[in-house]
Amino acid sequence: MDGKNGSYLCRFNSERHTSNILYYPRKKRMKKLLVLLIFVPAVANAQTVTPNFTQGSMQATTTTTTTIDRVIETEVMGGAYSSWSGTNITPSSDITGAQTTFSVHTAGDPFQLEITTRAAGTIEEITITEDIDMTSTTTSLSIFSQ
Repeated sequence: MDGKNGSYLCRFNSERHTSNILYYPRKKRMKKLLVLLIFVPAVANAQTVTPNFTQGSMQATTTTTTTIDRVIETEVMGGAYSSWSGTNITPSSDITGAQTTFSVHTAGDPFQLEITTRAAGTIEEITITEDIDMTSTTTSLSIFSQ
């Protein structure tokens, strides 16, 4: 403070410079700043630009790549199974018996015997491996006007 008209914001020498806002006394400085602040928003609003176009277009391209790696495992289960078939053959008892024997019915004639026995459990295992790669490209064009 210099004791004359209030404090100063900045001072380089002992003389007053009335042309610089930094050297105005506090009351005058506030009035000048308020006047400046009133005009600043008006200047900022005057710079707003509104586009004015009559037509245009826009093109967009989208590429999507999808990769699917999958394994399909299938296990086929079944129950116990026993059967026999043949020609010129005779079983000694029920086929499911452990002591069953087969004999030729007419000696000297041709014969055939087929016995199928399967225990309960897994009958078949299937494994399928697939690798699928897909690429999709979409292009869109928009044309607009007023």
